[in-house]
Amino acid sequence: MSLILASQSASRRAMLTAAGVAFDATFAGVDEDAAKAALRDLSPRDLADALAELKALKVSARMPGQLVLGSDSLVALEDGTILDKPTDRDDAAAHLRLMSGKRHDLWSAAVIAENGQAIWRHVERAKMHVRPLSEAFIETYLEAEWPAIAGCVGCYRIEGPGAQLFARIEGSQFTVLGMPLLNVLDFLRVRGELPA
Repeated sequence: MSLILASQSASRRAMLTAAGVAFDATFAGVDEDAAKAALRDLSPRDLADALAELKALKVSARMPGQLVLGSDSLVALEDGTILDKPTDRDDAAAHLRLMSGKRHDLWSAAVIAENGQAIWRHVERAKMHVRPLSEAFIETYLEAEWPAIAGCVGCYRIEGPGAQLFARIEGSQFTVLGMPLLNVLDFLRVRGELPA
C-alpha cells in the first residue's frame, strides 16, 4: 500500500503507526486561515470536512496514483463559536475559561483522495464536557503544557494532562486525537489495502 498522510500532525502519525499502517507523511501546504475565511459560512462539521478535503486534494494533485489521507479537527462551542489553535499562552487561558463548565463539540474529518479526486470521506463528532476549571488549575495546567499545546485546537492533548479538563467525553478517543481512525482503517480494508 502507498498511503500518504497530508499532515505533519504528531498525533495522526502516531495513530497510524500504532495501528500498523504503512504511510509517508507530507506537508499539505494549505493556508488554513485563508480557507477558513473563505468557508466561514459552513457549519463546524462541514468546515472540518472541507479542510480535510482541501489537504487531501492539494497533495493528491501532485502525487498521482497515491492514496492521500487529509484530516482536520475543530472545536465548536455550544453557541457555534469555532476556536482556532491558541495564538499564545494568554489566548490558551482565554479558551480554557470559555470552555470551563461547558460542553463543546470536537469535529474530526478524514478524506481520502486519489488522482486529484476525493473518493472517500467521514466526519465524526465527540461531545466534550469540560469540568469547571479554577484559575489556579488553568495556570498550573498551562505551566505544564505550554507550549506543547500551542498547535492543539481546544488547548489539550487528551492522551496527557489534558484528560484532567474533562468530566465526561462522548465519542471515540481516536476522534478526540484528531482523526476517525476506525473508519479510515475500514475503508482501507474494503479497498483491499489492509488485510480483512
